[in-house]
Amino acid sequence: MKKGIGLCGSHRSGKTTMAAKIGERSGLMFLQTTTSEVFARNGLDPSAPMDFPTRIWIQHKVVEAAEAVWQSASAAFVSDRTPIDMMAYTLADIQGATEVDFAELEGYLEHCFQATNRFFCGLAVIQPAIPLVHAEGKAALNRAYMEHLNVLIKGLCCDERLRCPVKFIDRGTLDLDERVAEVLRMVADG
Repeated sequence: MKKGIGLCGSHRSGKTTMAAKIGERSGLMFLQTTTSEVFARNGLDPSAPMDFPTRIWIQHKVVEAAEAVWQSASAAFVSDRTPIDMMAYTLADIQGATEVDFAELEGYLEHCFQATNRFFCGLAVIQPAIPLVHAEGKAALNRAYMEHLNVLIKGLCCDERLRCPVKFIDRGTLDLDERVAEVLRMVADG
């Protein structure tokens, strides 16, 4: 099985655009995941409030769909999402009064860390920085929620269960070509 470079970050941070550009410039296979499609196939809206059993069930479906994409790689690849992102969204959506089966949550988190270690040889955290533009069918432009996700992603990338190196792209780096170049340097340093 080939391993890849994964881009982590909140929605609307430019991960898919960057991953496609990295694939073009490096020869890495570009693998795009389909989180919103998984929600739609299962009749759920990702921005709607959910109880814990529903949230953890759909998040397992999201990870399984992404694992199938990564497993299909016939060569080294770059992906626009990782299990780190999936963990962050799960954790961010657990609100104060939510009843949580912590053993089930821990099992999900452990699965995500194992999947990250299995499929990726490096991660790049893309922080919120680019100008936000409303686009139909895209996630909401809630800067506070995006920052919350960013903090969760950064924290998860420092967890001892994660075994692959992480590059944090400086939020001051706004130019797409500069952001891509930083990830390509990480790939080259290997």
